[in-house]
Amino acid sequence: MLKLKDIVKEYPTGDSKVVALKGVNIEFRKNEFVSILGHSGCGKTTLLNIIGGLDQYTTGDLIIEGRSTKDFKDSDWDSYRNHSIGFVFQNYNLIPHQSVLSNVELALTLSGVSKAERKQRAIEALEKVGLGDQVNKKPNQMSGGQMQRVAIARALVNNPEILLADEPTGALDSETSVQIMELLKEISKEKLVIMVTHNPELADEYSTRIIRLVDGNIINDSNPYTTEDVERKEKTRAEKRTEKKAAKQLPKKPSMSFFTALSLSLNNLMTKKARTFLTSFAGSIGIIGIALILSLSSGFQAYIDAIQQETLTSYPMMVEKTAMDMNAMMTGMSGVNPGEVDHPLDKVYSNTMASSMMESFSSEIWSNDLKSFKEYIESDKSTIKDYASSVQYTYGGKLNIFSSSFDNGINQVYPSPVISMMESMMGSIDMGGMQIDTSMMSSMTKMMNSWQELIDNQALLEEQYEVVTGTWPKAYNEVVLIVDKNNEISDIAIQGLGLMTQQDMMQAFMAMQNGEEYVAQKHEIEYADILNLTFKIVLEPDYFSYNEETKTWDDMRGDEEYMRKLVENGEEVKVVGIIRPAEESVMVATTGAVGYTTALTEHIIKATNECEIVKQQMADPKTDVFTGIPFEKEEPAAESQTSAPAASGVSLDPQVNTPALAEGMAPAASTMKFDGNAPKTSYTATAGMPDFSQFPAVTEEEIYAEIDKNFSGDEAEKMKRTVELMLKPMLSISERNELIGYLDEMLAGQEIEGMGQVSGSQALSFLQMMDKQTKLKMLSAIMSGEFAPTGNGETNGEENADTPSENESEIQQPEVVEPEPEPEPEPEPLAKSYEEALALLGVADINTPQSIYIYPKDFESKDIISSEIEKYNESVAAAGKEDSAIKYTDYIGLLLSSVSTIINIISYVLIAFVAISLVVSSIMIGIITYISVLERTKEIGILRAIGASKKDITRVFNAETFIVGFVSGAMGILSTVLLTIPINAIISHLTSLPEVAKLPVNGAIILVVISIVLTLISGLIPSKIASRKDPVEALRTE
Repeated sequence: MLKLKDIVKEYPTGDSKVVALKGVNIEFRKNEFVSILGHSGCGKTTLLNIIGGLDQYTTGDLIIEGRSTKDFKDSDWDSYRNHSIGFVFQNYNLIPHQSVLSNVELALTLSGVSKAERKQRAIEALEKVGLGDQVNKKPNQMSGGQMQRVAIARALVNNPEILLADEPTGALDSETSVQIMELLKEISKEKLVIMVTHNPELADEYSTRIIRLVDGNIINDSNPYTTEDVERKEKTRAEKRTEKKAAKQLPKKPSMSFFTALSLSLNNLMTKKARTFLTSFAGSIGIIGIALILSLSSGFQAYIDAIQQETLTSYPMMVEKTAMDMNAMMTGMSGVNPGEVDHPLDKVYSNTMASSMMESFSSEIWSNDLKSFKEYIESDKSTIKDYASSVQYTYGGKLNIFSSSFDNGINQVYPSPVISMMESMMGSIDMGGMQIDTSMMSSMTKMMNSWQELIDNQALLEEQYEVVTGTWPKAYNEVVLIVDKNNEISDIAIQGLGLMTQQDMMQAFMAMQNGEEYVAQKHEIEYADILNLTFKIVLEPDYFSYNEETKTWDDMRGDEEYMRKLVENGEEVKVVGIIRPAEESVMVATTGAVGYTTALTEHIIKATNECEIVKQQMADPKTDVFTGIPFEKEEPAAESQTSAPAASGVSLDPQVNTPALAEGMAPAASTMKFDGNAPKTSYTATAGMPDFSQFPAVTEEEIYAEIDKNFSGDEAEKMKRTVELMLKPMLSISERNELIGYLDEMLAGQEIEGMGQVSGSQALSFLQMMDKQTKLKMLSAIMSGEFAPTGNGETNGEENADTPSENESEIQQPEVVEPEPEPEPEPEPLAKSYEEALALLGVADINTPQSIYIYPKDFESKDIISSEIEKYNESVAAAGKEDSAIKYTDYIGLLLSSVSTIINIISYVLIAFVAISLVVSSIMIGIITYISVLERTKEIGILRAIGASKKDITRVFNAETFIVGFVSGAMGILSTVLLTIPINAIISHLTSLPEVAKLPVNGAIILVVISIVLTLISGLIPSKIASRKDPVEALRTE
């Protein structure tokens, strides 16, 4: 079974060698009790270790079951120890942090035995040695004899063929020694038991064979294995089975599972809880630092991302039909050369700012081909929609919304005349010599529109807004009211809901003009009342009615009865919900307005295009459907005519108080005074705008009577016509143009401080804000002379007051020059071209937008979209269609593009600093792991003795560093989560930003993994040192 042939063992000691065994030759039977006797240092334990595979011989051969071990690898020795050898040591060599049962199970664990079978066999082995009731105790809770029995049970549990006992009774009393010897003798009946002892009495009493060893040589063998023994058993079955087994490879031992390694390491760490905690906490400091930085940076990044997205929803990339390259203009105006200079920095050089600026003004206007660009966006070639939250198209169609209630007459809530008046009056305000551009004013007032189209991205809307009550729009005729975070809306939005009339707002303007204190009306509206609101849509073509006699279409806006029926029969729009910005939203696209969907826009375009008047106009592009006459040919701008009344050559009597009439209309709601230093054609209002509410009521008939008293002939008729138009609640296009012409003539040459010349359209805007009675009072005051300005020419106000009769007589008896008869003029067309006619009808082509608004998801997406637009421009240029290239406006990109990059840079720098502490803590963990290796050296020897490989030892210590790394990471994350509570409270107190520090879940997981990886790396060297330890030396370590 086992044969030692010429075994020599040498130990190098400096320059010399110590020979422990000198050519030992022994052969053992399959089952016998062999005792090896000899003085200390004679080589007994060395011989036992070589037989057990713990130590390797220098020369000779160890033959196991007929197989030489000269070519054995480490794995073969590991398998041999695990399957064929059982060790019993003098000092028991039990693992102290494992229970009795776990100590016995250990060899089976290395053999890959299932958990259930492992436990059953371990309990049976303990019962054999009389410890079946002690399975859950720890070794330090047992006596020496009991611990030695546990060691024997561990040696037997794997059913080895050879049991090696090194001084098994050396640390026991006599009585216990006898018990252990009896147990070994019983085992020797079935197995080969080889015992090393100093006690010859025990050897003589219990052994079947005694071998005496002196200085590495066998001097006596009481029962040697002879040739006769071989011949006697040569033909037996047992020998045949032995020969057959010798021809086979020894079974390979499965490696220790990682979970077994974890269990061993965890139990070891639990015996040193305080040190394990401190080690893990030290390792967690770096993790805490990085986690806090990650929490803050990710929180601020999320905040910046939210601002970016919400900002980009308020300031999208705009592609207008007519555009200006703002980037090129600002670069030109800055005078900064964006590229590298080609001159040394030894002198002062000039650049081309002035010429570049002028060039940008003259050359950066561009007409975009939006039809082609929309086709590209909607095609599979484009990825713009992949990087955009929404792509919004606007068209030339018109949205006319009326209140469905007639309590205040016909009330148009959108477009609001209030906004039209503000655009008209402020579109050319003189600001120290600078004029506010009309397009700029349009952009400003657009933000105050009471009805606004929602972004066509439901997910983004639900992210930015929360539903206060009701639901989101599901149909095209459903809208929502958008309130701000305080549940408030502006008075303009109140008017847009039809809950305030235009006259109410006009009264506020007039009160402010007169310097009076005005207390704005506060509205408190129940949710249910808002959800009950309905409105009516009136299509632009529906304002026109077909005239059977003239075969043309008449504008019916001036017919109140027609308009009332038109509004009554209009398609209904209802409010279905109230939404407000979500708590975490910083900037949203729209607040304080009624929000409608893109579906409503598309519905109106489709319905408009299907109207009969539109079809008729499209069928005959050369004839004006409004008048039935052909469109006029284009004429030079200098020869073009103005509106009909202004071009008719009719002039109002200069003695009529025209400046008073102008003052009554133009500055009615303005807070601006007339220019006292202006030329004689200017005038000054000495007391601002009078409060017409204090004037006595007057009827329309009384006004006409006053006109008849002061005018005659055509002048009287035209004055009456002017008053008639002024008093009408709604005007057709032709009536509007006619009234503007009269007002332009009356206001000609008049200037208002801060506003310059006031146009007829501006004056009309104020008139539309007044109710009928206010207009009548104003006209009465003007006609009666109660409202007259003080001129600043040659005659002062007192002189005018002294001669009223003369002026009055001149008014009563005007010198009228009868004009010569003129031929009846032909009706002037409302539209001068086919395109203008379609525009008047609100016709829009769904394939040809007026503008495109692109809402990028973030700045990175915006850059990608910009690159794609550049590629689009290159492709159309390559195709010879340079005119189809696109220029867009990107205001916000010039402001916030670098914010995200700055935050990232700061985060990277801070993480780099904290990473240093992480590396230092990892080095410390490596040192502590090495200390653990030194402390567990004996355990390493035990594991190697029962068959653990070098890889298994490495795995045990890697498992320990894995646990420490995991605990460090977990402690770091838990500490970070707790620390973010006061950090968020401080940041919220200082900045009002809620929950900025927020550790992302994936970031926490990654940090735990990083902690584990770093500790594993730091434990690689200690674990490798542990695996290379000599098991014999390890077992000798105390």
